[in-house]
Amino acid sequence: MKVTIKQIAELAGVSIATVSKVINHKDQKITHQTRDRVLEVIKEQGYIPNRIASSMVTKRTKTLGLMIPDITNPFFPELARGVEDGANEMGYTLILCNSDNDLQKEESYLEMLQEKMVDGIIFTASSRRTTMSPAFLRLNTPVVSVDREIEGLRLEGKITVDNEKGAFEAVCYLIDKGYRKIYHISGPLSSKTAKDRYAGFLRAHEEKGVLPVEEHLIEGNYTSTMGYDHTIRLIEESVDFDSLFCGNDLIALGAYKALHEKNMRIPEDIGIIGFDDIYMAEIVSPGLTTVRQPSYTMGYKAAEMMIACIKNKDGVRKEWVLETKLMIRGSTQ
Repeated sequence: MKVTIKQIAELAGVSIATVSKVINHKDQKITHQTRDRVLEVIKEQGYIPNRIASSMVTKRTKTLGLMIPDITNPFFPELARGVEDGANEMGYTLILCNSDNDLQKEESYLEMLQEKMVDGIIFTASSRRTTMSPAFLRLNTPVVSVDREIEGLRLEGKITVDNEKGAFEAVCYLIDKGYRKIYHISGPLSSKTAKDRYAGFLRAHEEKGVLPVEEHLIEGNYTSTMGYDHTIRLIEESVDFDSLFCGNDLIALGAYKALHEKNMRIPEDIGIIGFDDIYMAEIVSPGLTTVRQPSYTMGYKAAEMMIACIKNKDGVRKEWVLETKLMIRGSTQ
């Protein structure tokens, strides 16, 4: 037979209200001895709180939704781990949704998360998302954005990195190393992330007094296939280039594969810099020079920000712009 909260209260020798406060982490005014006794009885009896019943009273489910666009990109599982750790530490559980950069799927998940009555949604938009749809206009759940934004979407807060500065430092490093014929294989410029990285690419050329090569921008998506296909094209069309600044590490790894297949050496023939510093950047040979984003920290801070918003805490910082770091490895000489 399922143990009830009333039975827990009787076994612990306290009121039902006291047990409820302990379960819901509202036990600041309860003595340590009483709280420990209640928790011990809960453990002994294998009691599992009925969160649905509790949410009907508190109007809270202690659940967050997390929407990411591509779970196969190692950047996002690390971000998700940060969100999950932050949520768990504060007594919240997480529903993870992977949109696969599919706009319809993204919208369906938003509606599902609201049906599940999550207390807040932490959201990284698809790189294909350029405008708000009716699903976004109907949102009545607090939203914190991470990494990417949607113009016009009402947010409780946002976590980003300085993409322009990160790209600027990377391309300046290439130029300082003697590279002059730099091509930029970018994600879709419909996203602010890609726009900012391209702006950093251009600013580095301007400040270093180096003209970008003609047709230096190659726009596409954030996949290894994109990097591979366009690097093969550059080689087969005999394009004169000495380096690639890639919109993310997956693009860079696709470029690695193409260069290896064409018997071109990294960095002796072609230098490469990526963006993200996913775990594979250290594993490939030579190691990939890349711009590190603090993906775990981004996720953790998003959870902190969201839960502070849910609890209506005063003085909550609504925007974090985190610093990137250039990780110099063997793909640049």
